[in-house]
Amino acid sequence: MKKIYYLSSCSTCARIIDELGIKNTSFEFQDIKTEKITAAQLAEMKKMAGSYEALFSRVALKYRALGLDKKQLQEDDYKKHILEEYTFLKRPVIIIDKKIFVGNSKSTVAAAKAAL
Repeated sequence: MKKIYYLSSCSTCARIIDELGIKNTSFEFQDIKTEKITAAQLAEMKKMAGSYEALFSRVALKYRALGLDKKQLQEDDYKKHILEEYTFLKRPVIIIDKKIFVGNSKSTVAAAKAAL
């Protein structure tokens, strides 16, 4: 399976998609704003990433707005927030066969590129 969870309005996601050269390929694209992540999809990502926390974005604007930065979140909290609000998913999430690449760090993008 080759899939990317991304935001079409995110310039960083667009840059990474261009850098990986996956536009117009066999990749399945899911814009998480228009096509919400299902609990099953999130569970599969968690299985690959090891935790919901690994998939959670602390730079989302709502992270501080909701006071989450002052709370001790547990795995169930991360899961709940990602399912309720798409901005809490660290983006992009790239799945290539049985490997998952989460976020936009240079090392993550380089690893995804190498896996292609």
